[in-house]
Parts: sequence; structure tokens; C-alpha cells
Amino acid sequence: MAKRMVIMLLALAAFVGTVGFLKFRKIQASAAQSSSFQPPPEAVTTIIARQEVWQGSLGAIGTVAAVNGVVVSADLPGIVQKILFASGDEVASGDVLVQLDTRQEQAQLAAAEARLQLTHLNLERFRGLREQGISSQADYDTADAEQKQAEGSAGEIRASIERKTVRAPFAGILGLRQVNLGQYLKSGDPVAPLQSLDPIYVNFDVPQQELARMRSGAQVRVSAEGLPGVEFAGRITAVDTVVDASTRNVRVQATLENPKGRLRPGMFVTARVILDTRDRVVALPASAIAYAPYGDSVFIVEDLKGQNGGTYRGVRQQFVKIGSARGDQVAVLSGIDPGAEVVTSGAFKLRNGAAVEVDNNIQPANDPKPAPEDN
Repeated sequence: MAKRMVIMLLALAAFVGTVGFLKFRKIQASAAQSSSFQPPPEAVTTIIARQEVWQGSLGAIGTVAAVNGVVVSADLPGIVQKILFASGDEVASGDVLVQLDTRQEQAQLAAAEARLQLTHLNLERFRGLREQGISSQADYDTADAEQKQAEGSAGEIRASIERKTVRAPFAGILGLRQVNLGQYLKSGDPVAPLQSLDPIYVNFDVPQQELARMRSGAQVRVSAEGLPGVEFAGRITAVDTVVDASTRNVRVQATLENPKGRLRPGMFVTARVILDTRDRVVALPASAIAYAPYGDSVFIVEDLKGQNGGTYRGVRQQFVKIGSARGDQVAVLSGIDPGAEVVTSGAFKLRNGAAVEVDNNIQPANDPKPAPEDN
């Protein structure tokens, strides 16, 4: 019985050992096959990097501001008697916008003018009497003072009447009307906004290290969302004398022609200052740049050596320093040598050393001056 038990245990041990050995060999073969597995190459498009000379420029986000812009308001209180404008009207300097009720002032003016006429007659009478030696110099001086006082009172009433006539302080375009007939206006109540739109200002901030390149008279090109394909030209007319202590930026002001009033105060625009320098850059499609917080990079296609000692077409990630943009292109200032083959699309699925297959039948946009519908 014991002998049979030993034989059975030996047979079981031999079976378990054989099965374990076969399983180990299978796992070893699978691991070897997995280590030698190469994923299929990723399809990408590429471009040969070329060096170009770009006109130096500096881009910034700006805000449109009116050369003259106010909210026209009532100077003195009164009831609106006439409204002589409509919302959106173009007005000249001095045009009457609103006339307030001046009936009380007109009555006061009539009384003041009558008193002025009387004082004038009295003054003439005393002048004649003084020349005849009948009246004293004191009486004549009193009559002269009374006439001047009457002139001042009449002038004050005329000024009050004029101040109740609300006029446009400068030529421009009115905004929405904010008054109605019969409305009582207090002093300072708004009538309508008035903006002078041609020419117009664009204010933008640049870093303090760029201050030396911001000179008066430098060309500025401005574009705005909602106005595709339209670029406004102007020049720098002023640079602020103070650098913002919190941002270390300096405010720059450009003046632009705006004949059709397409730029409106408060609009956000993109301003590009044309500098005197010319930069040598490598221009690439914007789709070639992989943007990341730790640095921007591109993928360069090269012949790489695989684990089996053979070569294959793969990619190498290269960090770059980028500059300004022009249409569909981005300027690469450093990190790429001219002649390098750079991936222009499909970079999002790549990693360092990945195998690629180049197919340039369809290329991404790479136009320095794209049409608006293609931009």
C-alpha cells in the first residue's frame, strides 16, 4: 500500500513539473514575442523646414477708444421742450440737441432789459446835467454803476437761457437717446453719448523690455473679430511715461483712420507694431507646434535605430522657441535647423521614437495671407 502511494505521488509530481515547465516555456515565448513587437507606423504629413526673413513685429491685444467721447448732459435743470436729434445721428460741433423750457428766464430777461434801458436813459440824463454843472459827479457815478449792474443781470439771465440749450460739444456720432419730451432733467442728467470716430485711438500694453522699440510714428496694423479680411493702418502717437507696477507693462497709443466708423470705442482688437528689424526665422504651419506648459515642441522625422539593430523612419521630439504668427504660419526662432523634416499634422498621437509613415497627399494650411473664409 505504501509503495503504491509513493508511486502515485512521484507520478503526480512528474505531471505537475511537466505542466509547469511547458507553461513556463509558453510564457517565455510570449514575452519574447511581445518584446520584439513593433506597433504599426502612424500616418503623418511633413514639411521641409526653410529659413525665411520676416519683418519684425510685436503683437498685442488692444482696446479701441474715441479721440473725443462724452455723455452729453444737462447743465441746468429744466423740462425738455424740444428734442432736435435722433439716436445714431451724425452731428457737427454746436448743433442743438435739446432745448429746455426757458419761459421763466425769458420773462426775467424782458424785465432785466427794461431796467437796463431805464438805467441807460438815466445815465445819459446825468451825463448832460453834469456837463451843465447841475448834477454832481457822485450822482453820475451812481447812475453809471446802476447801468453796469443792470447789464450784468441781463447777461446772467441770457447765460442761463443759453445753458438750457444743450449743444454738441464736438462733431461726432450720437448714441441712444436718453431723454423724452416733457421729461424733467436735473443738472447732470444724461442726454445721449457722443463719440468722435474718425480718427480713433487704439490703446495696448507691451512688456517693459519692448519699450525701447516703441517709437512715435511706428506703423501699427489693427484687425478685429467680426471684421474679417479688414486691416486698419495707423501709427504710434504716444507712449505712456509710467510703467504699470503690477504688470510691468507700458501703455502705447496708436491713432488710426476710421472713415466708415467700423471700429467702435470699447472693441477688443489685435494690434501689430511693425518694427525696424528683420528676423531670420523658420516658418512652419501652426498645426506643427505642440503647445504645452513646460515648453512648445515639434516632431522631426529621422532614420532611427530599432531594438533589433535595424533602422526605421521615426520621430524625435524637439523643443523650440516660437515667435510671432503670420496667417497660418508660426515663426520658430530657435530649435530647428533649415532642411529638417517636420511633422505638420498627426503630431498629437506621436511620442518620442514612434514609427511614422509620411503621406503628403493632403497638407494642412500654410498660407501667410489666407483668405478670410480659410483663416
